[in-house]
Amino acid sequence: MKLRRTATLVTSFLAAALTFTGAGAAAAADTQAAGGYVALGDSYSSGVGAGSYDSGSGDCRRTPKAYPALWAAANSPASFDFVACSGAKTGDVLANQLGPLNSSTGLVSLTIGGNDAGFADVMTTCVLKSEATCVARVNEAKAFVESSLPAKLDSVYSQIRSKAPSANVVVLGYPRFYKLNGSCVAGLTEGERTAINGAADLLNSVISKRAADHGYAYGDIAAAFTGHEICSGDSWLHSVKWTGINDSYHPTAAGQSGGYLPVLNSRA
Repeated sequence: MKLRRTATLVTSFLAAALTFTGAGAAAAADTQAAGGYVALGDSYSSGVGAGSYDSGSGDCRRTPKAYPALWAAANSPASFDFVACSGAKTGDVLANQLGPLNSSTGLVSLTIGGNDAGFADVMTTCVLKSEATCVARVNEAKAFVESSLPAKLDSVYSQIRSKAPSANVVVLGYPRFYKLNGSCVAGLTEGERTAINGAADLLNSVISKRAADHGYAYGDIAAAFTGHEICSGDSWLHSVKWTGINDSYHPTAAGQSGGYLPVLNSRA
């Protein structure tokens, strides 16, 4: 009888805890929406690859199909400043994107670091040149990520906190591009795909560590895209897209709504 009563009490406690956790998460999202939302970062945040680009955003190629716009549409923040821009590096965020941040900002999201590491040049090299040249270029990018990127990320993260001291800052990573030994019958070699995935893992680990050291939430995008990489048969990423080369190696609209948005929701 006592065992049955104890089990009932434990079950009731867990149910209550889960209820309060859900209510707390909803309350946190409401608080952040009330304070305003600022979306910073590069093409993975502006929505390159998802289509329907806002002509007013020019080369930044922002789209209502990008995860920041989707979050804003669902949560109706008091203000929404969408300043992420295709091609942005850490220096561009510092110089051009921090203006909307202020003491009342409730939520900040960003993806940054891939362009600093030479993402576009790495992929161009791997598509057009030999496996050995590709792997060498990947290793060069990895060396930069380990030696130089941490300080650049620290500068961005510190300035965000300085300008938006009360904001919940969510730093999102990048997907692995390839499902190894997957459905692709042409294109890069498995050695090249393995090297590129390894570079993505390293980049994400550095971003995650720097974000944690600043007290920021980190969103694991690689996990969210597992099963939806190129060569998976259900890719949320464009491979080389000759009819729209800028979209290459960027998330599709499904990748924004099915990958990035749920991760932001879980951290916001």
